[in-house]
Amino acid sequence: MRSLRLLTVSLGAAALVLSACGSSEDDAAAAADDTTSTGSSSAEFPITIEHALGTTTIEEKPERVATVAWANHEVPLALGVVPVGMAAANFGDDDGDGLLPWVSDELEELGAETPVLFDETDGIDFEAVADTEPDVILASYSGLTQEDYDTLSEIAPTVAYPEAPWSTEWRDMILQSSEAMGMAEEGEELVAELEGEITEAVDAHPGLAGKKTMFLTHVDTGDLSEVSYYTTLDTRAKFFTDLGLATPASIEEASQEAGQFSGTLSAEQVDKLDDVEVIVTYGDQELVDALQGDPLLSKMPAVQDDAIVLLPNTPLGTAANPTPLSISYVLEDYVDMLAKAAGVE
Repeated sequence: MRSLRLLTVSLGAAALVLSACGSSEDDAAAAADDTTSTGSSSAEFPITIEHALGTTTIEEKPERVATVAWANHEVPLALGVVPVGMAAANFGDDDGDGLLPWVSDELEELGAETPVLFDETDGIDFEAVADTEPDVILASYSGLTQEDYDTLSEIAPTVAYPEAPWSTEWRDMILQSSEAMGMAEEGEELVAELEGEITEAVDAHPGLAGKKTMFLTHVDTGDLSEVSYYTTLDTRAKFFTDLGLATPASIEEASQEAGQFSGTLSAEQVDKLDDVEVIVTYGDQELVDALQGDPLLSKMPAVQDDAIVLLPNTPLGTAANPTPLSISYVLEDYVDMLAKAAGVE
């Protein structure tokens, strides 16, 4: 797949590259001292950013960028800036190196070593973040608590999500983080580039337009007494709109009642989901067999029609949750899967 780095960055600026030869976190953090900034924006500092957990002022253009939580590191990387530290991948990492393939490709293109990888299995490793000595910490797409934010802010100016936990869609993720880096113009160009790619992929399957799609989640095949779903606040459901799909009225209504990024309905209320034409979910054929064998859930039209997109625990499985670098890598495959499930190939 082609790189997502902006033309202005690739032609007009040198990438911020880590030169560490060792594999330890100490070596990687020390090597970051030799890095230089990139980007062609002439942003004036200080920059003040308001977000859900407070107001962050960044006094000078950050030279050392750290990120926490899922995929926030992809914004600086897409703009040619290598973070000094970032979260290790905890889903879809099929080779166990802590990096998804599009991240590995971008690091290779930038000629950079792998940054310090924060293990967030049990939450944010504040000590590891502090050891990278960042000038700014990006967490636009995250579930930071106020306590998390306050602790990170003692390390460096921290940019949290604009509105609610885990609900920042990819555009806002790019725009907010690029602004914090003093690269707002490049961020806007990246958004426009990705929107063009999405339009091209969707135009290849015009029959998908308006298909009412829901994201079924947290399915326990041993207990199908409840139907869990991502609401319209979640980035996966928001991405359906980018792809020209429609939100079923049932999910729209249930989302308002849930008031958060996921919700649950009793299986006895499954008739409310009769307007769902396509289901996207994580799982395999065992899950489909369970749905089709259940006396209640098997009555869903999408289940009867086998209009189900199964996302595996591989890099492709992240397709439903779009990020700055993954969109180009998995978009065509994801749209193809949606079209096949909807019967509009």
